[in-house]
Amino acid sequence: MGFNEKLQMKRQALCILGSTGSIGVNTLDVAARHPERFEVFALSAKSSVQAMLAQCVQYKPAFAAMSNPAQAKELRHQLQGYPDVRTEVLEGPLALETLAAHPEVDIVMAAVVGAAGLPACMSAARHGKRLLLANKEALVVGGGLFMSAVAHGGATLLPIDSEHSAIFQCLPQDPTIWPDHIAHIILTASGGPFLTLPIPDLKRVTPEQACAHPTWTMGRKISVDSATMMNKALEVIEAHWLFQLQPEQIKVVIHPQSIIHSMVVCPDNSVLAQLGSPDMRSPIAYGLAYPERIACGAPALDFSSLCALHFEALDPLRYPGLSLAWECLRGPPGTTAVLNAANEEAVAAFLGGLIRFDQIHTVNLEVLEKTVVSSTDSLSIDALLDLDQRVRATAAATLRRGCA
Repeated sequence: MGFNEKLQMKRQALCILGSTGSIGVNTLDVAARHPERFEVFALSAKSSVQAMLAQCVQYKPAFAAMSNPAQAKELRHQLQGYPDVRTEVLEGPLALETLAAHPEVDIVMAAVVGAAGLPACMSAARHGKRLLLANKEALVVGGGLFMSAVAHGGATLLPIDSEHSAIFQCLPQDPTIWPDHIAHIILTASGGPFLTLPIPDLKRVTPEQACAHPTWTMGRKISVDSATMMNKALEVIEAHWLFQLQPEQIKVVIHPQSIIHSMVVCPDNSVLAQLGSPDMRSPIAYGLAYPERIACGAPALDFSSLCALHFEALDPLRYPGLSLAWECLRGPPGTTAVLNAANEEAVAAFLGGLIRFDQIHTVNLEVLEKTVVSSTDSLSIDALLDLDQRVRATAAATLRRGCA
C-alpha cells in the first residue's frame, strides 16, 4: 500500500474486551505497529486497575470499562492525575455490551475469559461488527443462538484461537462452499506441560506447574485447561460451530512444537496446513486486517534450523476430559454449556487449592451426569445464563462434598 493510500484510509476503531490479558496486550501491540490503520477506541478489564491505567495513558481510548465498580472508581481517581487523558470510565457487565455495540466501533476483540464474555459477544454480533473471537466460550455456551445472532446482525466472525485461525486460513473465503472442501479437520495440541509426566504423578501437580506452559504464554485458567486438554475439548466444540462440521469430522493430534497450528483434510485426502511461530500476534493480525496480511512482530520460521516436527496420538488416560467434547456435542443443545460451567468452577477450585489436578475431570464428569438439560435451556441468552448458574451451583455442591 502506497503512502497516499495510507493517508486516505479510514482508521478502524478498536474495542478490546479483556485488554489487560495476554490476547488484549498482543492486540494492542499489533495495532500500535499500524497507527495509520487502527485507533484504540475502547478497552475493558475485570479488575486490573494499574494495567488499565497504563493502557489508558498510552493509548488514550475514548472509553475504559471495569467489571468491578470499586476498581472503576479507583481508575477514575487515578486518571485525574493525567489531565491529557480524557477517557470516560464505565463499570459493570452491561458496559461491555454497550461498548461492543457502540456505533463508532468497527472491530471488537472478544478476549474476556469464560462465559462472562457471552453477552458482549452477542451484542457485537447483533450490531454487525467485525468480531474477532478469542472467547471460545461464546460458541461453547452460545452455540446456535450465537451463530444466529452473527448471521442476522450481518457481523463478520473471525476466529482468533491459533487452531481455528489456521483452519480458516486454509479454506476459501466463501463459507457456503466449505463442505465441498473438508473431509475432516485436525486440530493440533501441544500436550501441555505434562505430556511425559508419569500418569500417577498427575495427582501431585501444583497450580504453578500447571500454569507453566512449555510453548505459549497464557492466563492461568487457559493454561490449566491446556494441561488437562479441556482447552482442546472446548476448541472441538468451537470448531463444530465455526466450520459447520459434524463431531466425527473433528480430530485432534499431539504436536508439541506448535508449528503446524491445524490442518484441513480435503475430500481427495490432500492436507492443507498453516504453519507459523507460536505467537498469538499472527492470528490477531490476520483478524484485524482480513483479508489482507500485515506485519505483526511474530518471528519468522527458519526452516534451515527448524527442529523435527513430531506428532502422536492422545492418551485417553492422561487426558480423559477431551472425549467429553464429542459426548456433549451429541447431547441435547445446552450440554456444552454445562461442560464449560463445570470446568470453570473445577479449574477455579484447583487454582484455589481446594482439589487436586486430576480431580478436575472428576468434577466435570459428575456435574454432567447430574445436570438435566431441558429443551428450553438454549432458546435465549437468558436461558443459557440461567443454565450456567444452575450448573455452577451443582459444581459448588459437588466441591463442598469433596471428590476424592
